[in-house]
Amino acid sequence: MRVGVLTGGGDCPGLNAVIRGIVRKGVQEYGYDFVGFRDGWRGPLEGDTVRLDISAVRGILPRGGTILGSSRTNPLKQENGIRRIKDNLAKEEVDALVAIGGEDTLGVAARLADEYGVQVVGVPKTIDNDLSATDYTFGFDTAVNIATEAIDRLHTTAESHMRVLVVEVMGRHAGWIAIHSGLAGGANVILIPEQRFDVDQVCAWVTSRFKASYAPIVVVAEGAMPKDGDMVLKDRSLDSFGHVRLSGVGEWLAKEIEGRTGKEARTTVLGHVQRGGTPSAFDRWLATRFGLHAIEAVRDGDFGKMVALRGTDIVRVPLSEATAKLKTVDPKLYEEVGVFFG
Repeated sequence: MRVGVLTGGGDCPGLNAVIRGIVRKGVQEYGYDFVGFRDGWRGPLEGDTVRLDISAVRGILPRGGTILGSSRTNPLKQENGIRRIKDNLAKEEVDALVAIGGEDTLGVAARLADEYGVQVVGVPKTIDNDLSATDYTFGFDTAVNIATEAIDRLHTTAESHMRVLVVEVMGRHAGWIAIHSGLAGGANVILIPEQRFDVDQVCAWVTSRFKASYAPIVVVAEGAMPKDGDMVLKDRSLDSFGHVRLSGVGEWLAKEIEGRTGKEARTTVLGHVQRGGTPSAFDRWLATRFGLHAIEAVRDGDFGKMVALRGTDIVRVPLSEATAKLKTVDPKLYEEVGVFFG
């Protein structure tokens, strides 16, 4: 059997660990041959491939990014996109495809499996941790650790100058990174996409913190929105899946806080730092297990499925179920951490 592998969407710590797990087990235990498709769905669209064997995956476990490259290419928006993918899979003699990605990449995989008969297995990848079918996605733990370290460091400079520091973290629709890193880093305000925020209330929390002779840290997810207003954006252009490119709420909020409280406020946007570099031990562990179980699903002919973490077990769920809805922060959890606000 010849198996294709691709990584789509934003890069993420742990992608190389998945690729390594797939290839090592597939070659050593099943005798499979592998081909990597370059840059997400662009690879099978254009027939751009690279050979994957044991030597190609040696030493990649601790490396961030992806040796296959990635992109946000949407084949459903390309002329004859599905036909071109099927033709190139046939040309490369690919019997099955492992697609590693988030909501958009796996959404395309689900369409290919359910509507066009392509033999696909999915692996969940998103630092936002917002896929509902799995308890955790790899990359999330690394992003939280990076954001928490940044918040720890910002406390000292905030207190040295007695200024407000607004930390903008990733999180388009779900505030998992914000709530985990904000709680772990001792933030005084945490703002997430699931709960619209009141700027006056934020300013009240900030003022309360200053009265206690401490400088406040505000952690805000990039998709968080004020109660009276729309999403704050620097750039309204769309990617191929129709998503706006987020960032801007942190800077906007800092200006609002400074204008309303008279306290100096600065912004730190962590951006791509959160998903670059070496994956954490947990993400290496989870990504490796996902890779091992994905190639088992291929061997079993269990296509149209995604591997997922449930407790400590790796299970298989239908791709259509995995992409049906996003996993967002429960209001009760947000209320729970609210005791630390202000």
